[in-house]
Amino acid sequence: VQLVESGGGLVQPGGSLRLACAASGFTFSRYTMCWYRQTPEKERQLVATITSAGDSTVYPDSVKGRFTISRDNAKNTVYLQMNSLKPEDTAVYYCHAQGYIGSWGRGTQVTVSS
Repeated sequence: VQLVESGGGLVQPGGSLRLACAASGFTFSRYTMCWYRQTPEKERQLVATITSAGDSTVYPDSVKGRFTISRDNAKNTVYLQMNSLKPEDTAVYYCHAQGYIGSWGRGTQVTVSS
């Protein structure tokens, strides 16, 4: 299994970024996919979940209304659109196939700073 995250970078507060995660080595369309984030000070936090068909999504209150997860099963890719970014969103962002042990990429760094 391989998951490759991209799209991170440096953005000012209030800005937007779109992350992508390209998956291979497993049947992507059968798995619920998640985005997590982690900083050195905190445990890994779940920030978005999307069902295998893409018909249901879940977000924690900290990102609800600002982040949107989506997927394209034809492209084996899951996305995370992040709007109204805040400094506290700064973290390394990872995608993960729920229930697939070891399905973690290397992550992509998101830094929100003026």
